[in-house]
Amino acid sequence: MPQPPRVMLISALAQSPGPAMDAIREEWPEAIAHNLIDDSLAGDYAALGEITDDIHERFLTLGRYAAASSDGRAPTQGILFTCSAFRPAIEKVKADLDIPVITPNEGAFDEALSLCRDKPEGGRIGLLLTFQGSVAPLVAEINAMADAMGQAHPTVVPAVAAGALEALQAGDGDRHDALSAAAAATLPPVDVIVVGQFSMARAAPLVRTLRSEPILTTPHMAVRKIRRLIEEAERHTGPDPVN
Repeated sequence: MPQPPRVMLISALAQSPGPAMDAIREEWPEAIAHNLIDDSLAGDYAALGEITDDIHERFLTLGRYAAASSDGRAPTQGILFTCSAFRPAIEKVKADLDIPVITPNEGAFDEALSLCRDKPEGGRIGLLLTFQGSVAPLVAEINAMADAMGQAHPTVVPAVAAGALEALQAGDGDRHDALSAAAAATLPPVDVIVVGQFSMARAAPLVRTLRSEPILTTPHMAVRKIRRLIEEAERHTGPDPVN
């Protein structure tokens, strides 16, 4: 009988592993998931204003550590990053390792771009965030994925819920959700809304009461994608047997 799949989750916010683990339990309950957290990364990035060489090296260190994790029988089969602002650093980890590694948003962006594929002028994607620093890298990620799919760049309309992340970090989840929903209400009509941070997924039910568009949350879509990639890799190599 094969070993359960082993996945490592790497987070830059203490609030991200909870939604990620919930999504694992709902979308892939047979998987074994473990967490690495460096909650200094988001604050360091905000203070520095850019992803520096040192931050790239920190991500490589985290990725290599996660990939080396094993219980003696089952090695790590894939890595899911939950920190949405760090795509360039995550891409370096992808290039460095030979197991599936995904950014937190690519699963949701796959689906959003699919919904926009036949829309005029590339369609319109609403991007709901709590961290201003995520806007530029996530728009760049959407456009890069559109290029790879051979479709027009969509119009990305961001909405940042000012104060929501601080409320969540202070333990006030209800205020976080209310501020997130209020930000979503300011979006013009779009084809799809992506709730673009793992820590923000908890606000999706309230957002859905205010918006009629499809609402995609990143944790569930990310788990679906990492599951697909790991299962595809297993079909090519065969599962590890029990020793």
